[in-house]
Parts: sequence; C-alpha cells; structure tokens
Amino acid sequence: MQEQAAQENAGQSGDKTATTTEDDWAAAMQEQAAQEKKATASAAAAASKLFEPLGGNTAAPANQGLELILDIPVNLTVELGRTKISIRNLLQLAHGSVVELDGLAGEPMDVLVNGTLIAQGEVVVVNDKFGIRLTDIITPQERIRKLNR
Repeated sequence: MQEQAAQENAGQSGDKTATTTEDDWAAAMQEQAAQEKKATASAAAAASKLFEPLGGNTAAPANQGLELILDIPVNLTVELGRTKISIRNLLQLAHGSVVELDGLAGEPMDVLVNGTLIAQGEVVVVNDKFGIRLTDIITPQERIRKLNR
C-alpha cells in the first residue's frame, strides 16, 4: 500500500511538474509576443520620423518630384549619320571636302538625349536657322526593349 501511495504521490507531483512547465512556456511565449509588439511599434515610429515627405507637406501634389528635375541640363544631339574614317583621311580633310555618311538623303535623323535615342525627325529651315521637326517619338517601352538587346 505504501508503494501504491508513493506511486500516486509521484504521479501527482509529475502532473504538477508538467503543469508548471506548461505555465512557464505560456508565460515565456506571452513575454516574447509583448516584446515583439513593442519592437514593431518602435520600428514603425522610427520609420515615420526617418521617411518624412519632402517639404513636410503630406498632401503634396504628385508632380512636385518632377519640379525638382526640370532645370537639370541634358545634351541634345541630332545625328545625320555616322561613318568610320582613318586618321590619315581625317587629317586630309579641307574646306569643301565631302564626308560620306551611312544615312540616306531624306531619311529621318536620330534625336538623342545624353546618347539615348528618344525620337526621329526631319530637317526644317525657319528664319534662316536649321531645326528639326519630330516625326516619331520613341516610347518608354521601346527604349526598354532596345536596352535588353
């Protein structure tokens, strides 16, 4: 009988140990969840301070970013054609020399901005000055497709 009572006491203390262990785990999990919630809240507060909108105005118009870059200078080039020539022939050029280009007469000329093709056009003369009339503008999708080649 004493053995049976001892086994029952051992079983009860084992149950108490299991319950105590489960309570410890539950308390640890709750503590971890509280710490994670606190860390997330402080990270969100730090991010909102770090990434404030430009000018501090939260209702800024969408084109405000565009206004920042409108005065940046770029190189605009109109290309009639290209050719390769040796240095010997280049040094022999004189007033009135003709250099043959790969572009054909009447063919549209390329308009480049900072070396990137953005349009094609044709030469026009206005008040004794040369200009170019844009006949075809390259879409952003076409420019991206050319980059992938």
